[in-house]
Amino acid sequence: MTDAFFTCQKNVLLAKSPPTQIEGVFAATRGRLVPEEQEALLHKWLEEGTENLPTSESVPAVRKLSVTLTSDWLEGSELLMTSLSDLNTSPEVTRCADQQLSELNALTSSELQEHSVAKLARLPGEETVTSAGSVPWAAEVPQTDHQTADSAGINVEVLNDDPAVLAWSLACDTETVPPVLPAQPIRDAVPFYPVPTEVPYHEILWRDWEDLSVQPCVLEQISKNTSLFEFRVMSYNILAQDLVEQGLDLYVHCHPDILNWNYRLPNLLQEIQHWDPDVLCLQEVQENHYWEQLEPTFKEMGFACFYKRRTGTKTDGCAVCYKHSRFQLISLSPIEYFRPGLDILNRDNVGLVLLLQPVLPKGLGLKAVSPLCVANTHVLFNPRRGDIKLAQVALLLAEIDKIARTAEGSYYPVILCGDLNSVPDSPLYKFIRNGELSYHGMPAWKVSGQEDFSQQLYSRKLLAPLWPTSLGVTDKCQYVTLCQPKKLGRREYSRDFLLQFRFCDVACERPPQLVLLEGVTDAKPDRPAHWPKPAALVKDPGPQPFIPRCSGVIQHSLNLTSVYSHFLPQRGRPEVTTMPMGLGATVDYIFYSAEPVESKAGRRLYKDGALKLLGRLSLLSEDVLLMANGLPNPFCSSDHLCLLASFGLEISNLREN
Repeated sequence: MTDAFFTCQKNVLLAKSPPTQIEGVFAATRGRLVPEEQEALLHKWLEEGTENLPTSESVPAVRKLSVTLTSDWLEGSELLMTSLSDLNTSPEVTRCADQQLSELNALTSSELQEHSVAKLARLPGEETVTSAGSVPWAAEVPQTDHQTADSAGINVEVLNDDPAVLAWSLACDTETVPPVLPAQPIRDAVPFYPVPTEVPYHEILWRDWEDLSVQPCVLEQISKNTSLFEFRVMSYNILAQDLVEQGLDLYVHCHPDILNWNYRLPNLLQEIQHWDPDVLCLQEVQENHYWEQLEPTFKEMGFACFYKRRTGTKTDGCAVCYKHSRFQLISLSPIEYFRPGLDILNRDNVGLVLLLQPVLPKGLGLKAVSPLCVANTHVLFNPRRGDIKLAQVALLLAEIDKIARTAEGSYYPVILCGDLNSVPDSPLYKFIRNGELSYHGMPAWKVSGQEDFSQQLYSRKLLAPLWPTSLGVTDKCQYVTLCQPKKLGRREYSRDFLLQFRFCDVACERPPQLVLLEGVTDAKPDRPAHWPKPAALVKDPGPQPFIPRCSGVIQHSLNLTSVYSHFLPQRGRPEVTTMPMGLGATVDYIFYSAEPVESKAGRRLYKDGALKLLGRLSLLSEDVLLMANGLPNPFCSSDHLCLLASFGLEISNLREN
């Protein structure tokens, strides 16, 4: 039965095709095997199956595979929507039983033929299968009008018949928790957790939409007369193909076909298209894929796109896209964390900071809404170099501080997305959320909390100041030019201040253009005896600004909190956003501006301000992902889960003069 499972899985992989929405762009990735190729594959797999399986199991297993292979192949998305057990009992298979039996007679031995005939004879003549419209599932359509918070459920029958569209939107009325299955070691004891034959991928990996706008704490903050500009933000590390090929050892649990870019790209685009975000922040975007495939497709979907490749020889980077029907660009600031000569900033990571102006619908009259600052980054992975991670985040916060600061000194609402390669409640996470971190003497590996290197004899420790003054960033994560604005107007000096320069070298030299007047301009003051001898003239590079530095403490004033709570109370397990080497972890985040209310035990508490969190797409736990064989898998084509949140910006009335 093990071979039977892998062969069924192989059918899913080989028959996988992109959804109809993007068929025109990536039609080259589709394909079916001609009957001759099917017959050749059947011969090969029958020989392998009969050699490897015990006699008692080989015959029924081969019968099942033969029926599946010789029938008309379903699309990959249809197979993902169907239980593996249903592949052998569908009406199509029953109606074609005679034809399949004749093929079996021509391809198998006489003993195998007799066994297959006996088995097929016991199949019901007219077997009924529950139709898609009668299953207790509801299809959810992404909101096209984001001014409406609630989404209405509609019948599956009125939607697109393509199951690839429904694969992301089927919801079960009664919540069921799939059982945890024991691991079955294959390929040199690499852990593999097969999907139960009665549960398809989309049911295992189903993610609920959490509507937070109905919570009392949110309703209290939204008055009846307050209207909101609603929008969705997605953050997604889509796994660059170059990184897959450079680290194949990380994906030995995956079938090679699902790691192919031609397989992964349609899946990724379908997922983004289904959730329909207004702002899209992507990490690990390969440069050639961006310019040749992603940007053209996103533009057709109504996005304006901006991309920043990592510096050096790296081939991937970050991208920020927004619907130009909903936002207009005010400013764009790409960030390079690499600074020559600084060991603390010698890596090639990058970020993007945008200031966007929401576009209000016509007919609202004299209404206004605040600009929105959106930042996206991918921080260094190396768990041992927390000092570099902290410096990169500080540089990003300084750029956000510059872009989001208003003329009055306050801040526009901020949304910070990205893969920070740090776990919740790590020092780096607490620094972003609480606005302060005392780092002096802290082991560098401890900053991100990814791994524990406490048993090592030597570990790098963070010393103050973390970065040199020449970087131009204060310990409050602000650029020096913003901390010390230039004084306007003419400077005024006291008489005593000016008199101290009367015997300086410049004052003792007669200007060549000065008119010589005897007794007036020919006099040269005598240098006092106590005056020091003139030193060699040195070209003054200019006054260096004074940057106040704290003793091992860094701060910021952006008041950011996380969209996610990082814990699933209904399952009693932590949320995970990625699963490297079979171990789940949260490293991806969406932070947003809020108003602090109090601090308890060093943890700052927030409430929503002008930017309100209205909903979020739930994450999954490690045990659920293990049941789907981790990430990536045939349903999720990245080693990270996407993060999605819905926000509302308060719309204010303009005062008429």
